[in-house]
Amino acid sequence: MGTPGPSIAQNVGQSIGDSWNERMRMIRLRRKKETTRFRDEFRIIPEWLKVLCTILYLIAVAIGITVVIVDPETRFPELQHSATLSAVAVAGIITGVSIVFAASILMLGYVNRDAKRRGMNSALWTWFVLLMLPTSVGIIGLIIYLLVREPLPYPCPRCATPVGPRFNFCPNCKCDLYPSCPNCKKEIAETDKYCPYCATELKPPAEALAS
Repeated sequence: MGTPGPSIAQNVGQSIGDSWNERMRMIRLRRKKETTRFRDEFRIIPEWLKVLCTILYLIAVAIGITVVIVDPETRFPELQHSATLSAVAVAGIITGVSIVFAASILMLGYVNRDAKRRGMNSALWTWFVLLMLPTSVGIIGLIIYLLVREPLPYPCPRCATPVGPRFNFCPNCKCDLYPSCPNCKKEIAETDKYCPYCATELKPPAEALAS
């Protein structure tokens, strides 16, 4: 008796796995095209949220300084006789705590706006990052989001019309946004000059259309 071949379930599972890996490769390639700078990313956070964090910080500092100046009993034992040093110490502590809280709030605002512009479920991802904040490594939620987020809309390789990362075809010129190799039929990127799976030479979109 010969060795039994792979089952249908195994073939289907392998096919799904290959398709998933090819799609993730395309997503990684499109992410690399994104030229993101911290200044530009910071700008998408709602302005009202930035103003709110600033106002809350100023109120907290004002209350803290007022308390230590008016009531000497609230000062540190080493600074009982110096209202100025007590105020500076309290302001420093409040600033440190405020940075942590403000960073968390601004992070939620960034995830909400960024997910929305990428066509993702902004409410779901905001809640996910929020629920991860109480963990020992609160930033882990943001890291997971950055790893799995969809690429930004990009220009069609044929007509330069902005298209979404989930689009299969350009709505303006019907360009195939997930082309396949003519030889092995596996998914390739529009920037590939040779198929990464069988090394077949690939034609640019313009040449392929002309032929």
